[in-house]
Amino acid sequence: MIPSWNSMGVLPPIRPGAKGNSPDRPPYIVDLSVFISHFCISQERKKILDGLMRLRHELHNMGMTSGFQWLNGSFSENVELIEKRGPNDIDVVTFYYLPSGEDQSTLISKAPDLFHSKHIKDKYFVDGYYIMLGDELDEVSVRLVNYWYSMWSHKRDNFWKGFVQVSLDPSADLAAAAILNA
Repeated sequence: MIPSWNSMGVLPPIRPGAKGNSPDRPPYIVDLSVFISHFCISQERKKILDGLMRLRHELHNMGMTSGFQWLNGSFSENVELIEKRGPNDIDVVTFYYLPSGEDQSTLISKAPDLFHSKHIKDKYFVDGYYIMLGDELDEVSVRLVNYWYSMWSHKRDNFWKGFVQVSLDPSADLAAAAILNA
């Protein structure tokens, strides 16, 4: 379950009621349909969620079906209340395993536009980034995860906040799309 926005208009950095050292903290891991239900509260947000769903469809068509996505940005905040505007996009980091028989260059060559941030922001309303998962945890991977966690656990004014994680598995997309289009 995704907690409600707190008084600062953000997802709480620790689940309400949990102790300060509790592991019950972001990313809040939920099904994609739960995420859609929670955040599809305006036409602007519905447009952005539709873009996210279309991008996921393209990633699945390339074979990127194993991994997860961290979802955040002003989209996960109550910007309508705290900034008197709607969100412009959703920030997404896709952590993925290479499809069988692929390497990073062959995967990217299937749809190079999906790896250009301006293209996916313009077409899908997603400010997107990618981190390849693998068998070994190396120093670069640790730094990248640390970077995104530290960036996403705070607002620009250093106020703590939370974010959400959904599976990259396409089996959840049909139910999520039904909720989005209801």
